[in-house]
Parts: sequence; C-alpha cells; structure tokens
Amino acid sequence: MMGHLYAREVLGIASPRIGLMSVGEEDGKGTDVTREAHRTLKDLPLNFIGNVEGRDIFNGNADVIVCDGFTGNVALKAVESAVDALMHFMRDAVARSWWAKAGFLLARPALRQFRRKVDHAEYGGVPLLGVRGTAIVCHGGSSARAIRNAVRVAVEFNQHRVNDRIRDDITSLVPREARTAAAEPAAAQPGGAA
Repeated sequence: MMGHLYAREVLGIASPRIGLMSVGEEDGKGTDVTREAHRTLKDLPLNFIGNVEGRDIFNGNADVIVCDGFTGNVALKAVESAVDALMHFMRDAVARSWWAKAGFLLARPALRQFRRKVDHAEYGGVPLLGVRGTAIVCHGGSSARAIRNAVRVAVEFNQHRVNDRIRDDITSLVPREARTAAAEPAAAQPGGAA
C-alpha cells in the first residue's frame, strides 16, 4: 500500500504495477512469508501483477517491488557494486587506446546521462515509509551531492503529503476490525505474552 501510494503521489504513476520479489513467478514459489504476502496483496485493491524475480528490478515490468528488508538490502548493494564495477571496467577499457579515448569524448554526453540514471547519489536517499514524520534513508558514506538530493526527496515527500495519504488510504481500505486487532498489544490478544 505504501509503495503504491508513493509511486502514485510522488512519481506520478497513475496505477503503479506492484510485484512481489520471489524465486519464481508462480504463486506458490518462495518462503512461507512470501506466499502469505502474495495472498494478502492479491486481495488488496492494487494493481498487483504477482511474483517477480531479480531480473524484473530493471526491465520495467513492475513499478514497485515488495520484499523483506534483508532481500532488498542485498539486491540494492549488489546492484550498486555492479554499477561501480561497470564504470571501472569502462574507464579501464577507454584508457587502453587513443581510438577508445576519442570515442569516449564523442559519447561523453550520453555516458553522463547514463551515470546520472544509475548513480545512487543522484537520488540521495529513499523515504522510510510507515513512520510518523519524514525519515530519509541514505548511505553512511553519502557525498554532499547525495545529502543535497536526500533533502530534495524529503521536501517532495512532504509537499505531496505522502504520510497523510498513506494513513487515509490505509484507513479506507483496511477493515476497521483488522486495524483494531493489529493495534492491540500482544498481551491483550489470546495467547499473547504478558
């Protein structure tokens, strides 16, 4: 729900396609948690497209990919290191010949656009959805440019009133009984710990 609202309100995607990260596209694939999440997402009034795999991170099939924090962090860091490696390999290849250097100079504007698209500092940080207030998650070693862009993300997040919209939409979509049960302390529920 929160990813859907963020994509709709901030990124301007009218009906974001929501995918669930799993080890296969079939409904029954993945861990117990993944299969339960699939059942839950299928029942929500979202544009849920089903399970997606790692290859779907970049192919444009999904606008929002839902996963647990561990999987998301591993995927993010793997992608960032792959980008760094590609840039290193490209610089190394260009340095090997004068023809490559000449080609690089001609391709420089396109390569700058590519770098802006894949450079995490260009995005700065991402909002931590589901908390009261604005929290932007950045790399510990973020550059000044990354921090500046993270501040921009925070401003956009607040301008679009994302937290208010998340609260309002969840309130209208999730039955009152489910919200009440989720909000009760564990001790008050049958079998809960004291």
